[in-house]
Amino acid sequence: MALLFVTGNANKIAEVRAILAGAIALETRALDIPEIQGPSEEIALDKARRAADIVNGPVLIEDSSLEMNALNGLPGPYIKPFLETLGNQGLNTLLAGFDDKSATAVCTFAFSEGRGCEPVLFQGRLEGRIVPPRGPPRFGWEPIFEYQGETLAEMEMNKKNGLSHRYRALVKFQQWFQGSQQVRDIEN
Repeated sequence: MALLFVTGNANKIAEVRAILAGAIALETRALDIPEIQGPSEEIALDKARRAADIVNGPVLIEDSSLEMNALNGLPGPYIKPFLETLGNQGLNTLLAGFDDKSATAVCTFAFSEGRGCEPVLFQGRLEGRIVPPRGPPRFGWEPIFEYQGETLAEMEMNKKNGLSHRYRALVKFQQWFQGSQQVRDIEN
């Protein structure tokens, strides 16, 4: 049976499928879930609870954030409205008055087994820095996030999918999920 990944973001779907490389079968579904304000972990937990209630079954959700160290972690989980309002150049300009251009890309997955089940979190972090936009603007803020000399947008897809914040979180989830499935198989 396929796992339901709740998102309407085609780029996230493509990346998750590429990273999992068929190890876990995924179905996807977009749901209109209100997003609370707070830290990424609380947002992910809440979204997973709400999604599990809506579908009355197991779900996987994802929340991404971009934490700029000079701005004490902002925009964090509010990166989407910041990006929509300012664009990549505007995000880069936010740090113009600061020497510290370091940032952390954070991906938080939450898995819930279903209605009333407490979600489990899996988080991946990638340390980098904010630079003027480089590379194709395919996916969010990737053109301004540099890791080891290349922005995520400049990287070949396989390279990015083998080191990104999303990759790091998914590896943790995949190990946990496959381990829990093996335990269920043994118990049955």
